[in-house]
Amino acid sequence: MGRVLVVDDELSMREFLAICLRRAGHEVAVADSGAAAMTLLAATPADIVVTDLRMPGKLDGLGLLRAIRAGGPGPEVILVTAFATADTAIAAMKDGAYDYLTKPFKVDEINAVIGRAMEKRALVAENASLRERVAGRVRMAQLLGRSKPMQTVFELIGKIASTRTNVLITGESGTGKELVARALHTEGSRASSAFVAVNCGAIPEELMESELFGHVKGAFTGAVADRNGLFRDADDGTLFLDEIGELSLGLQVKLLRALQEKRVKPVGGSAEIEVNVRVLAATNRELEAEVARGGFRQDLYYRLNVIEIRLPPLRQRREDVPLLVDHFLRRFARDQNKALSTLTPAAIKRLEDHDFPGNVRELENIIERAVALASGPVIDIADLPVLRTPVTRPGAGAGDIPDDGVDLDRLIADYERAWVQKALDKTGGVRKKAAQLLGITFRSMRYRLEKLGLEKGDAEE
Repeated sequence: MGRVLVVDDELSMREFLAICLRRAGHEVAVADSGAAAMTLLAATPADIVVTDLRMPGKLDGLGLLRAIRAGGPGPEVILVTAFATADTAIAAMKDGAYDYLTKPFKVDEINAVIGRAMEKRALVAENASLRERVAGRVRMAQLLGRSKPMQTVFELIGKIASTRTNVLITGESGTGKELVARALHTEGSRASSAFVAVNCGAIPEELMESELFGHVKGAFTGAVADRNGLFRDADDGTLFLDEIGELSLGLQVKLLRALQEKRVKPVGGSAEIEVNVRVLAATNRELEAEVARGGFRQDLYYRLNVIEIRLPPLRQRREDVPLLVDHFLRRFARDQNKALSTLTPAAIKRLEDHDFPGNVRELENIIERAVALASGPVIDIADLPVLRTPVTRPGAGAGDIPDDGVDLDRLIADYERAWVQKALDKTGGVRKKAAQLLGITFRSMRYRLEKLGLEKGDAEE
């Protein structure tokens, strides 16, 4: 049984189909126009849409079908009409309709078509799940590294993959935090269950609670049916909370309770529901500093940070650059059907000397671009983009440590302040562009400006 949205401008037909489908065990929502249907689908996805072909307004049945398909795979769409022609049937099937029924039809007929459509949905979901599990294991191979810092990461993954312990994965943007999360899942005892990932900074705050914990029908405008939420979707599996530092303090309280009690309460619901979920969280922010300034709850920090896996930036494992280059070169050459074999020693040396503010993700983009632009079988320096001036490495002109020692925190802060100021100067004070130059998020840029006392005087966005 699934969720079915009935769309028809005739009240009697909407009510008739709704009664029949509910008797068959489906959850049913109704809309009187294509526009109303799109609004409902944006709030609560459906498995099947049964829509009349001819309806007033800008979106008739075919228009609704095309609008649904324009947004991705979406629900299966069944068109119903009293004015069937061969042309409209062909057009409907070409545009991705699952089936096409002519009025009047029998109840058994519509139930049979919806039953077959639901079977197709189940098969597609099963195949997607299998592909996701296989892809998760393949992605483990992208965690490449001969360097000591990466070997330490691999050893820690092996030790804790099969435990239920919450893990906090930290590191700069682009270092591969989600790959580590997937490795912990696929190498552990929960590999046969779901891996559910959510970027906490990508969902509006007012929707995040429903996204995590679900909601009951009628909890708010547009909640036309119950929704499980990500905790329940990940039951017996793994929930990966990326960019956990972006959660509001109010949601942090509710997340902490869910972790402590192993229960979730849907928005608008009265009963808590038990869940068995391993939670992995990731951030590129220094959560200890956020705790100190009151931006992140200390109790939640300790609940998430039972074990920390800190991913090193690429500039701290330069010996891994050739290995990663070879991996990306093979992948993009295959994807783009190009006969590329290697990079020249000069090109490799140029990459090894680069400091990669965007880390492995930046290197991946550089190789993809180079493969696309290369005119021969070997990539040379001319095929690489203009890379920024390398940052001075520790020990390279840094000077000796004086006998009375140094204030390391002050030196690091001064060093960070100098590069943030250089980025601001180069972009005329535009913070978003400066953040891009430094390979950090805009939120992280704002945090650094405040921490370093540079908040005033920058240009308006």
